[in-house]
Amino acid sequence: MKSLIPLLVSIILFSSFSYGELTIRISKGVDNPTVIGVVPFNYTGSNALSEDVSTIIANDLRRSGQFSPIDSSNMLSFPSLPENVVYRDWRLLGSEYLVIGEISPNGPNGLGYQLVFSLFDVVSQKTIIFNEPIVVGADGLRDMAHYVSDVVYEAITGIRGAFSTDIIYVEQRSNSQYQLIRADMDGARPQILVKSSQPILSPSWSPDGRKVAYVSFETGRPAIFIQDLQTAQREQVTNYTGLNGAPAWSPDGKKLALVLSKDGNPEIYILDLATRALTRITKHFSIDTEPTWTADGAGIIFTSNRGGKPQIYLASATEGYPQRLTFEGDYNARAQLTPDGKNIVMVHRREGVFHIATQNLETGTVKVLTTETSLDESPTIAPNGATLIYATKAGGKGILASVSLDAGTRFAFPSTSGDVREPAWSPFFK
Repeated sequence: MKSLIPLLVSIILFSSFSYGELTIRISKGVDNPTVIGVVPFNYTGSNALSEDVSTIIANDLRRSGQFSPIDSSNMLSFPSLPENVVYRDWRLLGSEYLVIGEISPNGPNGLGYQLVFSLFDVVSQKTIIFNEPIVVGADGLRDMAHYVSDVVYEAITGIRGAFSTDIIYVEQRSNSQYQLIRADMDGARPQILVKSSQPILSPSWSPDGRKVAYVSFETGRPAIFIQDLQTAQREQVTNYTGLNGAPAWSPDGKKLALVLSKDGNPEIYILDLATRALTRITKHFSIDTEPTWTADGAGIIFTSNRGGKPQIYLASATEGYPQRLTFEGDYNARAQLTPDGKNIVMVHRREGVFHIATQNLETGTVKVLTTETSLDESPTIAPNGATLIYATKAGGKGILASVSLDAGTRFAFPSTSGDVREPAWSPFFK
């Protein structure tokens, strides 16, 4: 990773991967996390549930690093209705909050489910959420759980929960089959979106979460495709000579920023998806790559070695005129803007080791987030701005890992049977 060339073609150099569901291993949480009791939900049906909803909720909250759920084996009581809550039982366990609920069959022939849940403040003995109902279909128990996690997380922290979002990532099987995979943000329910004998890289979600753009080599050279996630219909949108790479959706979903080398060297362009009109943004003999948009759609942040080594720059989406944003360190690349627009997250080299770092755009302050890992790359930020996922290595194997933006929480997503790369976190789904 001594120049930008590996960033452009690193997908080709991946070692052998194999497909499997991601698992989660928490390595660090915040100091003094909030203790919460998530009581095993009562189920009134006759058949066993396919998912343990309360356990998924507890795991979601634990993974945020902000909470320490009480183990059910230590609970003194198991209320499912508000009138059965005894606050003393939970104060003895040090619990600050309590979640209870009851699941019942619902819908035609009882094929769906309804959950009624409540959230309590144990310390003040107050009800925060009272008997809120949630109805899902037969296969919606995990969606139900993630929704409750979102509601509880926001009610307590004031930050919107992102547990109901998804991730996409690239994986290569041992038989050299590349796969683009979609999964819950906790790695569960993986779905293969694309299979190819040729490399796939740079997946990017549309702002509405309905489509994904990515680069595929299936035509014999890199080309950008857009795929509808509901219909699975695919469309090739570029076929220029040379490099076609790094697609990034504009905030309104009407354009793609991308990298083309059709004029001799990699430059940043904007493609209007309706008219197919192409606008060139950068004009320099250096390598310009990895574009991402500012939140207002007026600017493009990108990586360039025009100063001699890879650094992050900002250019107008209409006029160009780049200005350099990063100065600390001799390598900064793959920038992503936080949802509040105040910081960039990037790959940052320090003492020869690649870490994920943030830089405050107003003060220029750089903070390294991933000191426990090395060879870190491809950061992608949760839509609530609280956490990011990135690709790294552990035990000689490629994995995904996550760290909170305050670096207080870290966890890893080892694949059950192989290596993974190129994560992209979805927007909030409407």
